[in-house]
Amino acid sequence: MDNPLPTVGMVLTYLAWVLIIGPTYMRDRKPMQLTNTLFYYNLGQVLLSAYMFYEHLMAGWARGYSLTCQPVDYSDDQLSRRMFNLCYIYYLSKLSEFADTVFFVLRKKKSQISYLHLYHHSLTPIEAWILTKFLAGGNATLPNIINNFVHTLMYLYYMLSAMGPRYQKYLFWKQFLTELQIAQFVICIGHAINALLTDCAFPKFITFLLLCNASIFFVLFMNFYLENYRKQATAKAAQQEATALAASSQQEHQQQQQQQQVVSVESLPLKKQQ
Repeated sequence: MDNPLPTVGMVLTYLAWVLIIGPTYMRDRKPMQLTNTLFYYNLGQVLLSAYMFYEHLMAGWARGYSLTCQPVDYSDDQLSRRMFNLCYIYYLSKLSEFADTVFFVLRKKKSQISYLHLYHHSLTPIEAWILTKFLAGGNATLPNIINNFVHTLMYLYYMLSAMGPRYQKYLFWKQFLTELQIAQFVICIGHAINALLTDCAFPKFITFLLLCNASIFFVLFMNFYLENYRKQATAKAAQQEATALAASSQQEHQQQQQQQQVVSVESLPLKKQQ
């Protein structure tokens, strides 16, 4: 933690592997299934995220932290050291999330490796390093506790998804996850703006960076949301309309056939009565 170069080096290695080395290695190979690996990896991330959420509460946010303005406690008391240790674990957790993209590459899920995905996984380890090195506590940990809550649900979703087709019926809440992530950034934006406009004893420059970061993520996630779920809603509505038109056309065709049959029967010559 003395300098950021090892972290930057790991991020660059990650990008080189997922963009060049990994795809080259998998070019002529079949996608890996990794069913058991994905299950246990996601289960581990669920437990880790839930643990960090609890620790954020016990180290500050349920022990007197202010939602409006919370300076960093640089003292050596128990809660301050507990928050510092938690920030270091949070930093390590962001490095462990590189595996998300590695698994996408090994499974040849190229469509999942979006700009948003790469931006998120490349930036958060550097942010977490800065947090641990200089700002282990205070306002800067609000995005972290919210992130831990969201990631607990997100990795639970991924874990259920990895368990096979029989669990697909429990995956109806994917859109809710994206909406929850968008709400996360709205809260962070509001929190940063409040700290900037009030006399908060938290570094204004860092608050401004937090505001910029949350705003960028908000725009990226909103774009993802509109591109995916609005298109799905439009496609579903178009499909329903097409189905309704087809059913209406089929009904009209049947009615026409029935009318033709009636006309044919009426046009037959009647037998003379004996």
